[in-house]
Amino acid sequence: MILHSSITGSGKPFLILHGFLGMGDNWKTLANQFAESGYEMHLVDQRNHGRSFHSDTFNYEVLADDLKAYCDEHELTDVILLGHSMGGKTAMLFAMRYPELLEKLVIADIAPKYYAPHHQTILEGLNALSENEEARKSRGDADAFLEKYIADWGTRQFLLKNLYWQKDKTLALRVNLPVLTNKVEAIGEGLPTQTVYEGETLFLNGLKSDYITKEDTALIQAHFPNSEVIGIPDAGHWLHAENPKDFYAEVMKFLG
Repeated sequence: MILHSSITGSGKPFLILHGFLGMGDNWKTLANQFAESGYEMHLVDQRNHGRSFHSDTFNYEVLADDLKAYCDEHELTDVILLGHSMGGKTAMLFAMRYPELLEKLVIADIAPKYYAPHHQTILEGLNALSENEEARKSRGDADAFLEKYIADWGTRQFLLKNLYWQKDKTLALRVNLPVLTNKVEAIGEGLPTQTVYEGETLFLNGLKSDYITKEDTALIQAHFPNSEVIGIPDAGHWLHAENPKDFYAEVMKFLG
């Protein structure tokens, strides 16, 4: 099965991989900007997310292989690949396995290290929402219900993009919630030791985020010797949404 994507623009292929519980559509605004600068943008939904297929198997090995199958299907080579958070981990492993397909790699706010599970409250809220039909009568109802679990408005709006209308006029979640809940440990996995990608790589981190720390620099250099790490001011983990202007500028500078 081939991953679902939204493709805009023409020129050099530029693929974007979203984070956990996200979808390609989260990147639509920035993708339009990149398309105007001469890139063919591919906003890819990873398996168990967005409009892509659901599967009981979920780990970075299969996510990287899904992307390889996508590139083969669309006959893509010399691609620009950008991955955020979970998508960044997929992009890193893809680069290790299939370096011949890449021209440049951009990783947004994630390091190659192991992260302990930290999505439990979000998953608890989404599972409760999926079990409560009354809370899925409208987006406003769903938002009010989720607020009991997730105080941050921006995080809730990001998650609520997963909702879509069913034929019975109730809302449902596009993500494969049972599998993602069961496999959440897999999201934190680090890159295999002693894997190296020699190509040009840019790591961007939100200066208000703690996903990439100064202590991670040595590990990043060990896996990506031809890389640099640049901080995006006034931005946390969703740096592309919180400071899109600087994010876009740094990526364009890197792409030359």
